[in-house]
Parts: sequence; C-alpha cells; structure tokens
Amino acid sequence: MTKILMVCLGNICRSPLAQGILETYLPKELFYVDSAGTAAYHIGKQPDYRSIATAKDHNIDISHQSARQFNAKDFDTFDYIYVMDSSNYNNISHLAKSDKDLKKVSLILDQNPNLQLKDVPDPYYGDRSDFNHVYNVLNSTCQIIAKKLKAS
Repeated sequence: MTKILMVCLGNICRSPLAQGILETYLPKELFYVDSAGTAAYHIGKQPDYRSIATAKDHNIDISHQSARQFNAKDFDTFDYIYVMDSSNYNNISHLAKSDKDLKKVSLILDQNPNLQLKDVPDPYYGDRSDFNHVYNVLNSTCQIIAKKLKAS
C-alpha cells in the first residue's frame, strides 16, 4: 500500500482539504492518505469549519479528521510527504534523519506545472473565498498527483 501525507502548519485548513481531495481520486485499497501539521496548535481538533464547508460543497466529508502534529516517525511510515509551503518544507526537513527521508518531501504545488504559485496560501485569516481558492489549487494538483501515483 502506498502511503501519502499532506502537511501544513496547524492541520486544520490546507492539509485536511488536500487529504480529503486526494482520497477521492485514489482507490482506498491501494492508497492511504493522511495529514498532519508542523505545529501543535490544534491537536485533536476537527478541521476548520470553513475547510469542512468548502469540502462539503464538493461532496467531500473531512469532518471526521483530527489534527495531529508531524513527527520524525512519519518518515518511516509514509512514501510521499507533500507540504503546503516552504515554511512547512523547512520545518519537516529539519526532522529528516537521512537523504532518503528528505527525498520523500516536496512542495505539493511543485507537482503542478500549470500553476505559478509555489506555496498554497494559508486561508486561515481569510474568508470562504480564500478557502475556495485553496480548494481549486489543491484539487487541480491532487488530480495530477493521483494520475502519477496510479501510473507508478
């Protein structure tokens, strides 16, 4: 089974959306998708209500997810680790024990050649339009990731 981890800062906005979106494109019997945050702000909490609502608008239920913090053991568990921004990348990279660990980590938007963005914007201090924008960016990128994963 291929295991994929989505990572953002608090694990309540971007990474839960990315997890929910990617799960819809991959067969559950072959792929496991999870999410985590680099910070411990929201451990055990549901995703932000705006992320839940945005996902629901697209028939995706992320309300069952629970925030957790990334830890070094995740390098052993996951085959691919997609981070939402360069700050997340730096935080995760510092926990890597080897080059093998580092090779698992990439900026999620690096997978999407159609976008100029490098970092997924954090919608936390924004409104629903910001969450919708993040959804659209992640959705197009997750489609590309799913296609690559299913082909490999």
